[in-house]
Amino acid sequence: MFEQSLKEFLLALHYVMPASINRLWPLLSCESLEKISSMQLSKLLKITPQKALKLQHFLNAHRHFSFSSYYKQQKIIPITFFDAAYPKNLRHIYDPPSVIYTKGNINILQNERRIAVVGSRKATQYSKDALEHLLPPLLNEEFVVVSGLARGADKMAHDVTITLGGATIGVLGYGFQHVYPKEHEGLIKVMSQTQLLISEYPPYMGPKKWQFPMRNRLISGISWGILVTEAQKKSGTLSTVDYGLEHGRSIFVIPGNILSPLSELPHKLASEGATLVWNGSQILEEMADFLFLK
Repeated sequence: MFEQSLKEFLLALHYVMPASINRLWPLLSCESLEKISSMQLSKLLKITPQKALKLQHFLNAHRHFSFSSYYKQQKIIPITFFDAAYPKNLRHIYDPPSVIYTKGNINILQNERRIAVVGSRKATQYSKDALEHLLPPLLNEEFVVVSGLARGADKMAHDVTITLGGATIGVLGYGFQHVYPKEHEGLIKVMSQTQLLISEYPPYMGPKKWQFPMRNRLISGISWGILVTEAQKKSGTLSTVDYGLEHGRSIFVIPGNILSPLSELPHKLASEGATLVWNGSQILEEMADFLFLK
């Protein structure tokens, strides 16, 4: 049925069924993919017979098509769960992506000293000022700053890192053929050339609300620590923090104005055990074990 390598088969499968490796594993672990029927596809992937038949037709039609070449033309480097370049710490989360698509300087991903910066889309100048104060010691130790390219704190994290000459990774909740939000088109273009963008969604997939919480698990999954700037108590930032706690990541929070609603979440997290920081060296001390990762 499939005259392809496992990687090419996985890229074809993921193109139409972008699921985590846990979901696809029953199929990928089969000894022979060539003899699998649509009925077996339905059973192994837990999809309807109709969807299984459509999937089988797609895979048959593309068994001589090189998705690797297709992505190369778009300057996209797909990394499958089985590739050596796949981030080590991402492998160990509950539902690691089957494929991550990358665009930009792929060498940045080789540096395992990664810390996420998250916060409100309504973050104020205080967040930017705080990041300009906190990040230099981390960047001097070649830490990579990870964030989600959303408005507010995310954009500040990327902008400050680039201005300071550091490396940053933007984790998208959609495919590379789209830009969201539109006003970040310039930043996304710069990062696709000199920094790194990653996504678990094939290029054609546009932004959907449910995809961003999934994006947050990747932000946590590839990082060793999470730094929270300004955010309200019910902010989507909490999603990334929850994933971080589930993944065993270090959580850091920046103290804020006690009269500001945007200080609610960091202060709440601090009261629950997160590390309150006002100097980048504090983060380095907490993450000293990761400074010598290879």
